[in-house]
Amino acid sequence: MSRRIRLTVAYDGTDYCGWQVQPNGITVEEVLDKALSRLTGEDVRVVGASRTDAGVHARGNVAVFDTCSTIPPERFACAVNPLLPEDVAVVRSDEVPADWHPRYRDSVKTYEYRILNRKAPDPILRKYVWHVTFPLDLEQMKKAASCLVGEHDFRSFCSIHTGVKTTVRTVFRLDVEQTGDLITIRISGNGFLYNMVRIIAGTLAEVGRGFRSPESVKEMLDAKERTRAGATAPAQGLILKEIDYTGENPRVDTPDAVR
Repeated sequence: MSRRIRLTVAYDGTDYCGWQVQPNGITVEEVLDKALSRLTGEDVRVVGASRTDAGVHARGNVAVFDTCSTIPPERFACAVNPLLPEDVAVVRSDEVPADWHPRYRDSVKTYEYRILNRKAPDPILRKYVWHVTFPLDLEQMKKAASCLVGEHDFRSFCSIHTGVKTTVRTVFRLDVEQTGDLITIRISGNGFLYNMVRIIAGTLAEVGRGFRSPESVKEMLDAKERTRAGATAPAQGLILKEIDYTGENPRVDTPDAVR
């Protein structure tokens, strides 16, 4: 009898060409498929909640797969981890209904983008932060961030190549915090467009440098043109922190909100 197993997956995205299987390099989805197929003796194909880009990290992506294996649902995590590379781990596993899909359920997704704001780089953090040498004004960045909270058309904050039915999304929280030299942009919403979080991070950095005013963010939203917002921040600073499903633990977003 087939069962659907849900996985919470963490990974260092540095050496991967993103989540989704593709012909030009190894992906997180690919290594999970291979490990689970080896574990179960079946041809396993996982379905992920968030198809993160090359170089983007995660602590709480969610995926499901179907299996006839007799392994207890909660044991899949510890059973498959020895078969995975060191930079990918299954944090937890459980059983969900056969029709449960990680991209088609109400959810809240939280990302963090980290900026190292100082003159000298940090070799230890180089794969996990965007190193910005120019001073950033945290208060100006906070003012700009507040303009993005709520339901808006984020067409200006997504890649021009995105193929979605609507570019309207709701941002529930957008916080900008600083601890020492590290600035963390934390954003929670019901879904995110292609490169949306990285474009928001790049825009807030430009506000922090004084290149743009906080008020100009409202004009970017109204313009609905990608060229009006800031540059796309580098991938390595981005982490998918968690996906919370409504009434469940964990949770994710809509089929269009994939990054």
